[in-house]
Formats: sequence, structure tokens, C-alpha cells
Amino acid sequence: MNEEINFYRNAKKTRSLLLYASVLSILLAIAFLYGIGTFDGVFKIKLSIASGAILLIMLALIFKMLASIKDKSPLIQVDANGFFGRTTPVAKAFGRIEWQDVTDVQLQKVGGDTLVAVTTDNVDKYDGRVSKFLWKMAYDEQNLKLNIMYSASEIEIDADELYKLFLKYWKK
Repeated sequence: MNEEINFYRNAKKTRSLLLYASVLSILLAIAFLYGIGTFDGVFKIKLSIASGAILLIMLALIFKMLASIKDKSPLIQVDANGFFGRTTPVAKAFGRIEWQDVTDVQLQKVGGDTLVAVTTDNVDKYDGRVSKFLWKMAYDEQNLKLNIMYSASEIEIDADELYKLFLKYWKK
């Protein structure tokens, strides 16, 4: 089991995600226009701020995804010593994780996606790799461990298969 396994972007899944994000952005834009009073002349500040902020985030994600479509490098790479993934911002920022530091692998439902959650100890080894914001997203203060999520939403396999692959390499 010394071979390296690479998972690349699945064009069909990426198109589907872009379509979903675009439709959601259009709905957010309509909510924003309604909030600023375009349709009824009544300004709704909470709706305007919330829909506008979420719309900006969605547009940034869409443009970032569009910019990365031409990238032909693997989104997830797994080998006998460790793995790395670029399917979530936290996973991309942390970079390569070694199997010897992994303490648990689970499937977790987050929003509309099922993610492979990898828990690691040896926190000091990974400290300083990411911004404080991303560190707070991954660091579990109660257990003093890192929880890093990997998505299969843009690669050629589903979350269950990715989970089984991670388990297989981790147990080795």
C-alpha cells in the first residue's frame, strides 16, 4: 500500500455546484433588492445587510471556484505517510497531515454536504500553518485536538468512499 492516490476535480460535480451557487446568489440578490426597497419602497435594514453580506461571500466563492477550474493538480492526495486536501479552506491551509498524528476519522453531515472529519493530536506540529481565524475553526479547545474536514463534493468519488479510503490508510 505504498502507492499514492490522487483525486482530481470532477467537471460534472463542479458544474453542478456552480449552478447551485449561482441560483442561490440570484435568490440572495433578489432578497437584497427587496431589502433595499426596490419593489415596495420600504428599506429593511436587517434583510439588506444579511442578504448583501451572504451574497458577497457567495460571489467570492463562485469567482474563486471559476478561477481554480483550470487547475489540474489533485484536490486530495493520499499515500502511506499522510494526505493533503484542497476541498475546504481549512484543509487547504493546513496542508499535509501525517497519519501518525491522526486519532480519529469520521463522517459528518455539515449543511448539505457530508464531510470526512479527521481529528489529529500533536497540535504543536501544525501550529503556525494557518491564520488565527482558520485555527479557531479547526481547534477543539476542550479536547486539545484539531478537526479538519475534507469534502468529496468536487472529486470523482463520494464521501463514503473517501471515508473508507482514509480509514484504510489510517489503520495501516
